[in-house]
Amino acid sequence: MQFSISRWYVSLKNVLAMNEWIFLSCMFSMILLAVRMIVTGRIDFIFLPWNLFLAYIPYRLTEWLAGSVRVLENKIQLILLLVVWLLFIPNAFYIITDLFHIAKGRSAPSWFDLLLVFSFAWNGILFGVRSLRRVECIVNVTLGQRVSFIMVLIVMWLIAWGMYIGRYLRFNSWDILTDPFALAGELLEMIVHPFDHMYGWGMSVCYAFFMTLLYFSIVRPDTFAKTKSGQ
Repeated sequence: MQFSISRWYVSLKNVLAMNEWIFLSCMFSMILLAVRMIVTGRIDFIFLPWNLFLAYIPYRLTEWLAGSVRVLENKIQLILLLVVWLLFIPNAFYIITDLFHIAKGRSAPSWFDLLLVFSFAWNGILFGVRSLRRVECIVNVTLGQRVSFIMVLIVMWLIAWGMYIGRYLRFNSWDILTDPFALAGELLEMIVHPFDHMYGWGMSVCYAFFMTLLYFSIVRPDTFAKTKSGQ
């Protein structure tokens, strides 16, 4: 019996790639949401699929980028795409802050709402980690491992700042184009008067540390060793 289970487990790992596992995880979240809506007749968390779609954008972009040799060899195109990616990558981790909404949902058991929102947040984290990992590999190949490590730290800080901007200042990635002056004004205010915005900087620093630890916990040191030896 143990041998059969082991063979089944190995076969399942070989059949399902990481992309398929993430897809199944997303489907599980969508089923939870559908069940909640059917049973309660309410749409309290209807915004979660949209937030998950926004988290998918940087993941899909880097997935396409990793397979596009022509773009990787063109530094101008590569830099432009990475700038676009940088604008959207905070959305992948932003869903963590949707956990704030659990207290607002009173029509379903709290354990169910916790599982529902956390499952969406986890999928966003997976999208974000795998997307950042691809960019890290690209930078590692082109500029070296030390630069790629520093890049991860900077990006994580920018992501955390972006999460605060999105959650509390209520800006999103599109406002770079639709309302750039208001966005720039808010950011400049935070930079010029940091002590007047300790709440925002406190959240940014704490989340930056947490997500950096989260990232390197998922992308283990042995993965770096394998990547370095393989590349």
